[in-house]
Amino acid sequence: MAEPRVIERNGVRLALYIPAAGWKEGLTFLSPAEDYVQCGVWRYDSGMELQPHIHNELKREASRTQEVVFVRSGSVLAHIYDEAGDLVEKVTLKPSDTLVLLRGGHGYKILEDGTSVLEVKNGPFAGAEADRRRIQWKE
Repeated sequence: MAEPRVIERNGVRLALYIPAAGWKEGLTFLSPAEDYVQCGVWRYDSGMELQPHIHNELKREASRTQEVVFVRSGSVLAHIYDEAGDLVEKVTLKPSDTLVLLRGGHGYKILEDGTSVLEVKNGPFAGAEADRRRIQWKE
């Protein structure tokens, strides 16, 4: 089983790579409580019941966008950058792999025709110009 891996530079967590084979039995939360996007994985056998619940209204404040990408099919080469725009690592995402983007920057190169990806990020969306700044591709 491949373990989830933190991608960091100078002690700053930039991303969390969760390979498809990295899901353990039960519920495992991989994000510290202070992350704006909380990411956990489930794996249970048939018959397991999870207690129904309602999330309370609770005011939260986020100062940056964090996002999660889940590759449904195909493959993607993700470039992970630090806050200065320097390339830290490249990760090839395959079907059922997940990448949680926490800080710094990122870019994607689609490697296969018909690649399908689910992207989830915190909102509300303030528009492209307010939400991000473009950086140069680096290999």
